[in-house]
Amino acid sequence: MCANRTIREESLFDRPSSPVGYVAIIMAVVTGVLHLIASTNAIEMSLVLAVLFILNGLGFIGGTILYVTRYWKRWLFLVAALYAVVTILALFPVQGWGMEAFYMDGSLNPIAVVTKAAEAILAICALYLYAATGEQ
Repeated sequence: MCANRTIREESLFDRPSSPVGYVAIIMAVVTGVLHLIASTNAIEMSLVLAVLFILNGLGFIGGTILYVTRYWKRWLFLVAALYAVVTILALFPVQGWGMEAFYMDGSLNPIAVVTKAAEAILAICALYLYAATGEQ
């Protein structure tokens, strides 16, 4: 006969413990999806640029998936912040060094504005979450 035992299964996924974690998720998904969408326009300029947009979008989405798993570690908040900041800075060598980086064909490029704002908010959230989680 089988003994009655309790099997405690550890969930693969964890919910963020802070509302800031949810903001970070939203910002990462927004910028990830927008980079994937922007890759369709980038391919007209350069195949390499389109591939970089796709990889960047997948990086944000993949990072989001990792964040909601039990494999996320505190130090990854610093990686997420750095990744977001590097992505912000990567716009300028490609599009120009001033405000013109946010324009395309003489008009404000909403995708550039939204992605960079989302990445800035994500970087701030990640640094906040790193500080808030303390030593683990």
